[in-house]
Formats: sequence, structure tokens, C-alpha cells
Amino acid sequence: MLLDKLINYLKLDKQEFLFQFNSHPNYPSALAFSDTLNFMGVRNDAYELDKEYWDELPEEFIAIVDNSFSIVKKSGNQYSIYSDKAKTLNKEELHQKATDFVLLFEKDKAESKSVTSYKPFVYGIFAIALLYSVLTQTWYEALFNLLSLTGVYISLEIFNQKFGNTSVVIGSICGDTAGNQSVNSCNKIITQDKTSILGLKFSDFSLIYFIGITILGLFLPTTSLVVKGFSFASIIAIGYSLYIQGFVEKTFCRVCLLIISILLAQLFISAFLFENIYFDTGIALLSLILWIVLFSSVLYLNNTLEEKEKLQKSNAKNLKFKRNYDLFKRELLEKEKVTFTNNETFFIGNKDAKLHLSIISNPYCGFCKDAHKIMENLLEKYPEYISVQMRFNYSPDQQNEKFTNLISDFMYTYKNKTSDDFLKLVDYWFETRDENKIRQKAGAVSGIEDLTPLVEMSAENRNEGLNFTPIILINGYQFPDKYDREDIYYFIEELMEDEETNNEIVSDL
Repeated sequence: MLLDKLINYLKLDKQEFLFQFNSHPNYPSALAFSDTLNFMGVRNDAYELDKEYWDELPEEFIAIVDNSFSIVKKSGNQYSIYSDKAKTLNKEELHQKATDFVLLFEKDKAESKSVTSYKPFVYGIFAIALLYSVLTQTWYEALFNLLSLTGVYISLEIFNQKFGNTSVVIGSICGDTAGNQSVNSCNKIITQDKTSILGLKFSDFSLIYFIGITILGLFLPTTSLVVKGFSFASIIAIGYSLYIQGFVEKTFCRVCLLIISILLAQLFISAFLFENIYFDTGIALLSLILWIVLFSSVLYLNNTLEEKEKLQKSNAKNLKFKRNYDLFKRELLEKEKVTFTNNETFFIGNKDAKLHLSIISNPYCGFCKDAHKIMENLLEKYPEYISVQMRFNYSPDQQNEKFTNLISDFMYTYKNKTSDDFLKLVDYWFETRDENKIRQKAGAVSGIEDLTPLVEMSAENRNEGLNFTPIILINGYQFPDKYDREDIYYFIEELMEDEETNNEIVSDL
């Protein structure tokens, strides 16, 4: 199930998407796919819809075409399909190849992520090296370096592909078609390579070789003898690769043959065109140090990425249990339900929402900032389905004047301005921690607001033993201690749909 084109089309962080998708308890089901999209900010609704009703669907939707999740775009009587491979189908072909599953989606603009890539930096180095070669070296030396840079690029793409980063370049060389023999050949040769020296595969040595030969090539003709020696030594690698492909695996890999072609071209250039060849002990020693450094660097990078990949896979397996809603629900309902009489003070959101969250907090609590941010994010994302009450712990006989003035400013803003203004003021407080700035932003008149409702609300908190902060309650049930507060994002969709945990607490507000 290849998702690269779909993920790129939705402009999602591929690594994050695959991690969340693979760690879902129902992976690789349509439910897991839908939940992952929701978590990544792509709001969606899934349906089992008979084909006769597909004409009523929007111009863009997601379907399962040829057993792969695909973006479907309608254009007249034709449908553009973006999945393993971009293709165009007519209505009859689409209906024949697709299941009845459809997923309608809406991309949240605020959730769009930009992924930092190393490639612009690599391209910059390539451009500088090539420009230097063209301006300062002979045409055949520059051509030699161009071939080396090409080898570096292809080897780097293969190296990345080992860790789940599918390469468009490798795919185009090998044939990016599901079930295509050339794809299987490349995968068989590259990913199933049994060669291992300190954990490095044959393809890893290709990366080391081409980086080293590129660096040495920049100092031609001084390094001609060393470069020529390594070019002749590459015959061993060429022979070994052809032997593996022809006699062991009995299939040929296009990208491997391309690398062999580069090596042969470099061998020809170095053998017949390189001149001024002489031995220099210093150059030989520096070359040896260069190869040792490159080998050590690639070995370290390979081991680090492998360890990271193992940790991610292990974490994904653990998350399948942690993200299991039935387990979360059992932990949530384990404690007794808390019922408050004061449900109006600092109440935000839809009063008819079935899912009501309460946050017990203190403005001077360092950990409360993140908890409040979670509540704000949920209110912003699900304004029609969620309500929140901020239940600050406040006791006038135990607090100083600054705390009282701060709470008074909160109360003034809540009573006289919009809910959005109140949320912004609370957020501004956690950012600045400056009572004077809050007083100016609130615009409150001199004097203290009537804080009786807040005092009563705080007394209710204490009577229920809710003294520590922050604490989150979901319809009166305390958020389980075994889960991180951020885990609520995983379960929010199911919580909104679960009739057992939903109640009518907010109907009396």
C-alpha cells in the first residue's frame, strides 16, 4: 500500500503520517486511515456508498482503487487517480476498480506543515563543485566529476530508501508501477542485499566511494594516480554486482546497471585521458584518512538511523495499545463521576455540546499553560461539538492582591466581552505572566469584580479533592493518570461519538 503521492498531494509530513498510521490499533484499516488524517488536520468523513450515488460526490474525494487509498478528482466524465501511480480512468473503469468506500475530506489550513529537507543544501554543494570543475579543470576532468556527483546523488537516494523514504528518482528508473517486475528487481537487489560489513550494505559502500572520488576529483590532476587507482579497483565491485544480479538473484536492477555504467565511464576517462600521473606520499596518506573519515561517518549515520527506525517501530507497537479507545475508556470510567452545580462561570463553547471538558487550573501553575492550550485547540477545531469550563482554584483568604486583581480582570473580560476575547486574555497571561499588561488588555475599571461564583466553584473543586493542577475532566470523569494530556487528541473523535460517556450535563446550563 503505497501512499507517497497521496501524502504529497495533501502536503502532510510523511514520516509523521506513517508513524501515526502504523501505530493505530486498527492498522491498516480504513478507520485507521481516516483517524490518522483527522489527527494530521485533514477533517474527513468515511462512508460505504453505492456507486450509483457517486455522481453526487464533490470533485475531490478519497477512495480505495486497486487496493490502494487514492485521491480521486472528477473532471467531466474522466477521473484522475493519485496513488501508486497517477492515472486517468473513465466512470466505468473507476467503478470496476474501486470499492464502495469513500472518504470526504477537508484540509485545515492551520494544520499545514512544512518539512525541512536536506536536498537544497546538497544541491547547493553539487552546484558549487560542478561550477568549480567547469571553471578550473579540463573538460574530461569536469565530466569525471559530473559522473561522480551523479553517483553520489543516486547512492544517497538508495541510502534514504533503506529507511522508508521512497525515492521518485529510483522509482522512475526502476519503473514506478505496482506489480512491475523492474520494481521487484530493484527492491530485491537493493533492500535484500545480504552483504554486511559492520552493518553496511553494498549500496552503502557505493555512497562512500562516490563521495570520496568526488572530493579527490576536485583536486585533479594532482590526485590523478589515486583516482585512477580507485577507478580500476571499482572493477571488483562491478564484477561482484553483475555476479549477484546474474547468477545469485537472477534478475537485473536498472539502478545498479546505471551505477555500473557510471563506473565504467569513469574507468575509461581515467585510463585514457588522465595525465601527469605521479606518486605522492602526502596525497596517498590524505586519501587514506579521507576514506576512513567517510567510512566512519556513513557507518555512524547508518547505525543512528537504524536505531531510530527500531525505536519508532517499537514505539508504534506500544502506541497501538495506548491508543486503543476501549482501554482508554475503561481507565476513564474507573473513577467516580464528579458533578458540579456551578457550570456557568468561565464557560466556553456550545452549551448543547454533548462532550463537556473541565480544566482545574491555577494561573500561576507552570504546567497549566499546556493544558489550557490543549483546550483552546480542541475548541477551535470542534466548536460545535465541545464545551469547556475553566475552573480556577481561588480562595480569597489565601491569595495575595495580585492574584485577586488578575482573577478580577478575567471575570471582567468574561462578563463584558466575547468568549474569544476571554480565551485570548488567558492565553496572553500564560505568555506574559505580567499582571499590569493583563489589566491594560482587559480594560477593566478600578475595583474588584464580584468573585463569589469563582469562590463557590473553587470550593466545589476542593470538596471533590481536585486540589492539584492542572486536571482535565471529560463529562465529569477525570482524565486517566496513565495517559499524557496530549493523548486526548487521539480519542477526541471517538469520545464525541460515544453515547455511554456522553451525558446531558450541559443541557441544564
